[in-house]
Amino acid sequence: MHIAIAGNIGSGKTTLTKMLSAHYGWIPKYESVDFNPYLSDFYEDMQRWSFNLQVYFLNRRFRDVVDISRSSDVIVQDRTIYEDARIFAPNLHEMGLMSTRDFENYTDLFELMMSLVGEPDLLVYLRSSIPNLISQIQKRGRDYEKSIRIDYLTGLNEKYEAWIEGYKGNLLIVDADKIKFGNRPEDFEHVTNMIDAKLYGLFK
Repeated sequence: MHIAIAGNIGSGKTTLTKMLSAHYGWIPKYESVDFNPYLSDFYEDMQRWSFNLQVYFLNRRFRDVVDISRSSDVIVQDRTIYEDARIFAPNLHEMGLMSTRDFENYTDLFELMMSLVGEPDLLVYLRSSIPNLISQIQKRGRDYEKSIRIDYLTGLNEKYEAWIEGYKGNLLIVDADKIKFGNRPEDFEHVTNMIDAKLYGLFK
């Protein structure tokens, strides 16, 4: 089974992935950011490095999806391949930070990849406001995130909402502004109750 956690930068995806893994005994699949060879350069010069960064992410994420599809375990994934192609790349293109030529090439590659894999069994979307995202980003204090632009985060949020509105798979939306699962045990229990209902129905 494949459980995927989606949400903007700073929404709490990694925190929830860790907590769900511990709670259910699921195997976590984390997003690799600390060893990304393009990320720091990208935040310094988005236009120069946007295509390189997105292709790197697409490659890594596709490998993850293929590995998950071959596994008999229940895996909870920190960020999905859809977010790269439906949110991050289009946002960069619209901001003029990725050329149309690169964007079309990237999109063709994504469509080919998605013809070979299926949707997650459950997508958990962490909906968050810009002020909450900024607060969370500042708290974790990653050097390469200090130069993230607010208009960049805002554009991503708009893309997330549009994508989620049209998503046809099994979906759970968590209001990350109000449901503080990382700090309040009762909020985390609320999240797991919602997940249980989505995966197993009201009666397990």
